[in-house]
Amino acid sequence: MMENEGFVKKEFDDIADVYVINTCSVTDNADKECRQIVRRIQRKSPESLVIITGCYAQLKPKEISEIPGVDLVLGAAEKFNIAKHIAELSKGDSAKISSCDIEEVTGFNSSFSINDRTRTFLKVQDGCDYTCSFCTIPMARGKSRSDSIANVIRNAEELAANGVKEIVLTGVNLGDFGKGPDGNKKNEESFFDLVQALDKVEGIQRYRISSIEPNLLTNDIITFVANSDKFMPHFHIPLQSGSNKTLGQMRRRYKRELYAERVHLIKTLMPHCAIGVDVIVGFPGETGEDFKETFDFLHSLDVSYLHVFTYSERDNTHALTINPVVPVNVRYERNKTLRNLSYMKMQYFTEQHAGQTRKVLFEGHEKNGMMEGYTDNYIKISAPFNAEWVNGIVDWKV
Repeated sequence: MMENEGFVKKEFDDIADVYVINTCSVTDNADKECRQIVRRIQRKSPESLVIITGCYAQLKPKEISEIPGVDLVLGAAEKFNIAKHIAELSKGDSAKISSCDIEEVTGFNSSFSINDRTRTFLKVQDGCDYTCSFCTIPMARGKSRSDSIANVIRNAEELAANGVKEIVLTGVNLGDFGKGPDGNKKNEESFFDLVQALDKVEGIQRYRISSIEPNLLTNDIITFVANSDKFMPHFHIPLQSGSNKTLGQMRRRYKRELYAERVHLIKTLMPHCAIGVDVIVGFPGETGEDFKETFDFLHSLDVSYLHVFTYSERDNTHALTINPVVPVNVRYERNKTLRNLSYMKMQYFTEQHAGQTRKVLFEGHEKNGMMEGYTDNYIKISAPFNAEWVNGIVDWKV
């Protein structure tokens, strides 16, 4: 959108007229990182305009507007009108806040990156209607809403024409795909419909599903992926806790038994499939026994790696009312324990495939004479750089 208005994209370390910082609210320290980046810009280019957008900007616009050097704070509905706002800005005025009531956030804006040709992230869904007790995303991103399948197909075809080989489908709650831009399910499309339609697009050789809730990952989707040449044998399925008590307090929409069933079906149909898991440690009320339950559950599951998050408090979430609070040092200990388990899981998963030949898509970045790529089932491969392999799919013995 910016380029259509005549702007030219610069590297962050270059001097630019406008800096746009897109903030997160999921990971900790968004506030601190935001301040640090603004300070760097101020030192380097004090006359430049600084615009802050993203989840943190939607949740705490006033707090951000008080950071010295910030000129404009854009909420979720206004960020796509960024060019219009820049035209009306002048340096030195106090920071303007153009945030909005999250209830007003409707409309879907699709996006993808085209500069990295090998793998592209394609956003097909935004927002979330769930009310997990630890999460501020619904407050930051608004109601669940989606692109239409017809439009996603058009985007995929454009990417194929640009030489992209792999598309990663992304969204805030991807499996909830199908609600129209206003959040109503009037178009009656589902994520399963989308997956089937994308499978037919000429030119795209690989798809990955970035992350999908276990209660929305249906047997139909799993079976389809198992029989598809284009959808990679790789799922990322948030668990968050292996204790049903904690899952209930988190207001998750499934029990651990359902999660185990999903993993079992995937591994029965695709023994070679990679499965990644999100898990939160140190949630309020998580006892040593609850954590042991999570550890034992994950240990017993045939999954490949874990993304471990240390619980951190978020304003305006139900989790703040749950006691007792887990001491921060205990949270870190638990995080370390699960990261070690993740390392062992990944080692084991990789060793299971030693000697097998799998298809690797190599990327274009050369680092110390080496290049990297991923097998269909997400094992990272390093090889001596070979220009002919860039953005190519190569049969590779693991």
